[in-house]
Amino acid sequence: MTTLRTRRSYDHRIREMICETGDPDLFAELKIPRSTIRSWLHRGIPDVVTCDSLSAEETELLAELQALRHRAAVLGAIVGLLVVMLRVSERRLDHERLPEGNGKRALLRAIERASRAVPLGVALRIAWLSPARYHGWRRAEIRCELDDRSSCPRSKPTRLTAAEVRSVKEMVESDDHRHLSLRGLALYAQRIGRVVASPSTWSRLVRECGWRRPRRRLYPAKPKVGIRAYAPNELWHIDVTIIRLLDGTKAYLHAVIDNFSRRILAWTLEERLGAGGTCRILLEAGRHLGTHPVETTVMTDSGTENVNGNVDAL
Repeated sequence: MTTLRTRRSYDHRIREMICETGDPDLFAELKIPRSTIRSWLHRGIPDVVTCDSLSAEETELLAELQALRHRAAVLGAIVGLLVVMLRVSERRLDHERLPEGNGKRALLRAIERASRAVPLGVALRIAWLSPARYHGWRRAEIRCELDDRSSCPRSKPTRLTAAEVRSVKEMVESDDHRHLSLRGLALYAQRIGRVVASPSTWSRLVRECGWRRPRRRLYPAKPKVGIRAYAPNELWHIDVTIIRLLDGTKAYLHAVIDNFSRRILAWTLEERLGAGGTCRILLEAGRHLGTHPVETTVMTDSGTENVNGNVDAL
């Protein structure tokens, strides 16, 4: 009966050192067959798939292991403290309602993140949430119906439904109705048959839910930069100032100012308010125009000293 010889297995580092040095007698004490060494030298160092952590030094691995152990201890202490605080506070989701949709969404996201590291059942037991309630919330989230209302036996038949409350919120926060007051918006909703509720009910919902109405301007913003000319004598301003004297009489100061240079081109002091002063200062200011043809625009107010036939003829 023949016996089968078992093949010897060698450490990969022995093969790498023999291939790197090219010395077949490097490990003579191991009595490696010559054929095996020649096969190693002929094939060379094989390509292997590895990771950086396997090539790290032992001290680096020990330091990383110690840091991970410390981090795990800190996280375990925090989790234990939070669990004890939750038990002491006697707040359990299996005995209490969570009507706010934002709170349910936050809890669903936390359970989803925790289920990547622990089984879903373990995460639900930690949160004290039954699987039926969890999957019910998931289905309600898809339909955007996470917000619920308390099932109180004393509910009134005239209370607004959840759909009507959502309609009130949409109309309050809509840009299309920003020009309406809250009372006008409530009456408008009754007229179109969307929500039948009194303005006081609308005010209470806005106050309790913290809804904010759009505050964007209905009209465009006023310009912050006034009229500007780009050349001398392009735009003139003419106006009159009333000066009260000590004896109770009035003097009327007419002036023409160039918009570009802010220069006072002409002025006159009159005892009466009329078209004569306006015509005289316009004629005097016209001497600054020179021989070059310049189209000058004169801006005035609608006073009687400016809007009359004599000024128009000039």
